[in-house]
Amino acid sequence: MSTKEDLLLSEISVLYEIAWLSFCESEEKLLNEALEKAVRLFGIRCFAVAMGPRERPSPLKLWGVKDLKEARLRLADPNGFSFSLEREGNFVLILMERGVPIGERERQILNYFSRILTNRLFALRAEAQKKEAEERIQRQLNMLMALYEGSRKLMERLDEETIANHFVQMCVEYLGVSLAWFGKAEPDGQVEVLAQYPPDHPYPRQIRVRWDETPEGQGPTGRAIRGGAPVIIDDILSDPVFAPWRSTAEAFGFRSSAAFPVMVQGRPYGALNLYSESLGFFGSEWLRTFSALSNQASAALENAFLLSEANKRLRRLQALHDIDLAITSNLDPRVTLKVLLNEVSVQLDVDATCVFSYDQGSTTLTYSLGRGFRGNRIEVLRFKPGEGVVGEAALERHPVMVRDARSCKDLNEDERALLEEEDFISYGALPMVAKGGLLGVLGIFHRSSLDFDKEWVNFLESLAMQASIAVDNARLFSNLERANTELRIAYDATIEGWARALELRDLETEGHSQRVTDLTVELARRLGIGEEEIIHVRRGALLHDVGKMAIPDSILLKPAKLTPQEWEIMKKHPEYAYQMLYPISYLRPALDIPYCHHERWDGKGYPRGLKGEEIPLAARIFAVVDAWDAMTHDRPYRPALSRERALEEIKRGSGTQFDPKVVEVFLEFLKERGFEL
Repeated sequence: MSTKEDLLLSEISVLYEIAWLSFCESEEKLLNEALEKAVRLFGIRCFAVAMGPRERPSPLKLWGVKDLKEARLRLADPNGFSFSLEREGNFVLILMERGVPIGERERQILNYFSRILTNRLFALRAEAQKKEAEERIQRQLNMLMALYEGSRKLMERLDEETIANHFVQMCVEYLGVSLAWFGKAEPDGQVEVLAQYPPDHPYPRQIRVRWDETPEGQGPTGRAIRGGAPVIIDDILSDPVFAPWRSTAEAFGFRSSAAFPVMVQGRPYGALNLYSESLGFFGSEWLRTFSALSNQASAALENAFLLSEANKRLRRLQALHDIDLAITSNLDPRVTLKVLLNEVSVQLDVDATCVFSYDQGSTTLTYSLGRGFRGNRIEVLRFKPGEGVVGEAALERHPVMVRDARSCKDLNEDERALLEEEDFISYGALPMVAKGGLLGVLGIFHRSSLDFDKEWVNFLESLAMQASIAVDNARLFSNLERANTELRIAYDATIEGWARALELRDLETEGHSQRVTDLTVELARRLGIGEEEIIHVRRGALLHDVGKMAIPDSILLKPAKLTPQEWEIMKKHPEYAYQMLYPISYLRPALDIPYCHHERWDGKGYPRGLKGEEIPLAARIFAVVDAWDAMTHDRPYRPALSRERALEEIKRGSGTQFDPKVVEVFLEFLKERGFEL
């Protein structure tokens, strides 16, 4: 092969190697490959590539020189080579120099080399710009999606935890942060982790954050909550604000952080806390988005808060209604107070509650009813007005609220022992007053600190007022019931007195009225008459012959047989009983026996000739009992019959004089008592 052919093959090989520069996938690899080929193929000892504005291009690769100025000085040497190309305002400059002169053919090949290198640089820059534009568009889409999702949540009725979970998840999935957690500002200065994403990330649980002026409150979260403005940490490793949490954050690879305040009704609610593994992640582009997102979270939480408050007020109104219903439908104060204590516990979310009743005679408040207590110490507490918190509420007639009982000096020894034993911290007492009189005290207890805001206390006072009404109603009912009982006893004693007087006047066997009454009541129960009706049966039995008070003694006490005219007068005593008792309203229901006990099952009785079940059941029962007692006891005009003979008479009268069913039950009763039937 000739020398010329060898040279041609060598050039082809060089051009082939140069062409491979078009396939480099990164700018760094392209420049390194170009330098390696320039040195190996052309013997270059000075190599410089710059790109940017024509006036001041920035060096991309320098080899054999310290800067572009030195590289340009080398061009004065006949061994130097330069190439430049500008495209769409972007300028590329390539400078090379070697130890020997560069021939014409070599310059042509170097021009080809430089053009390939420049074109590939332009292409890589275009691809990078396209990729950056796509990423920017995607970020903007993610921002819009996050803001859209946030706006959508504003339209939904959600609780605070659901809202918090939604926003932290959006920050990670749409906006590219590594960790997001939502901190709620508690009244005691702590920041509670309400939600986090990823949900299993350990970092939020490993750090201690507050929002007060303590050292743990000086970080981005505490400052954002107190100041109401975002706090950005561009470099966690160098920013002194983040010093207390730096080592923990570094262990998880976090390099930047941000905290955005969340406000509800103009007051600090908490903060949205974000972390990234990139330095300076929370720049101006993202700052606006995250600020908008935290504002949306504030609006969503405010909606949830307003809904929660509306629901709470609705539940409290329902609670008052339930207590009203208990008061009006039940006169047992314990039942009503149980409903009350349940509503206090549920609606006000307290651990325990009780009622102390006031005894005016001993001027002492004693435990009446309670719920939520672990032990029994509460049941033995006693208070005089003015003693302890309960006594102070009773004496002053106003609520006494103790937020932290551990530092309260007004507790007596018994109260303090109870609170320590039960681990109570907050404690309150409200007087129960009705018509100016003290009825008792409602006590509430909680095992953590309570915030006794005005609305909370007002509702509690409403419940205490309901309790007062319930106790007062029960007391009035008890007094009324006692008076009614006493009156009923007096009525019954009067009736029994009448019955004894009638026995004495009619020369009846002593105890007749009481005997027939007791037996009539016994049979009435066996025949299914209710207890309310039994009261009237008893009174009717005692007064069965009250109408005889209108019969003249000459007829009533006549030892001989009555004439037909006298018998007609005697038969009027049921009608006289009706006339005497009907005007007395409370004795009117007892008329069945005095008015109808001489009626017969076959309709041949008097005064009205009623037949069968037309006769009141009480009268049918009494007819059997009265006949039995009359036959088995001595009378002025005849001696008593034997029980066997009397029994035969009762059986004979079944179906004619007496109701067969009543006779059947009566016979069963006698059999149970040992009578041979």
